[in-house]
Amino acid sequence: MMRKWFIFIIGIILVINLTGCEAFVRKFTRKSKKDKSPEEMVLAPEEWKGPKMTKEEQYRQYFLFWKSWHDELINSLQLSSTQKKKIDCAQQAMKNLIGMRSLLNESKQKQLDVYLKQLADLQNSIQSDIYGTAINSYRQDSDKLKMNIQQRFSYDDIKNDLL
Repeated sequence: MMRKWFIFIIGIILVINLTGCEAFVRKFTRKSKKDKSPEEMVLAPEEWKGPKMTKEEQYRQYFLFWKSWHDELINSLQLSSTQKKKIDCAQQAMKNLIGMRSLLNESKQKQLDVYLKQLADLQNSIQSDIYGTAINSYRQDSDKLKMNIQQRFSYDDIKNDLL
């Protein structure tokens, strides 16, 4: 009886070994790498212009960005932020004032040039004052400058002076 069971078990093992387990073999064989098709090259890139905005919308946007960067400059002067942050805020405020300037007529551009020069001087002063010895003076100058620009160059005041 024992001998019949032994032969039966050996027979089952031989049948399993001879047929094999294809799923098991497939699982552990290396898959070939498929060739990827090359991406299409762009020979003449097109520049995206963005949404068309009127001069009024552009001016309002520049004014809003200038105001927020100038507020950030004042806050960084009050909170004694890093030198890099102060300079960056002044540069961004200057950049947006220049954008505003490009949309104004010549007489208003000359008026804005005075404030641009004051902001450039303030930026140079902040940049040269490494230790921050005159921060209160810079903050007062910045507040005064902001107030003057807001009074003279808000959209309601210059809507007839846009190009």
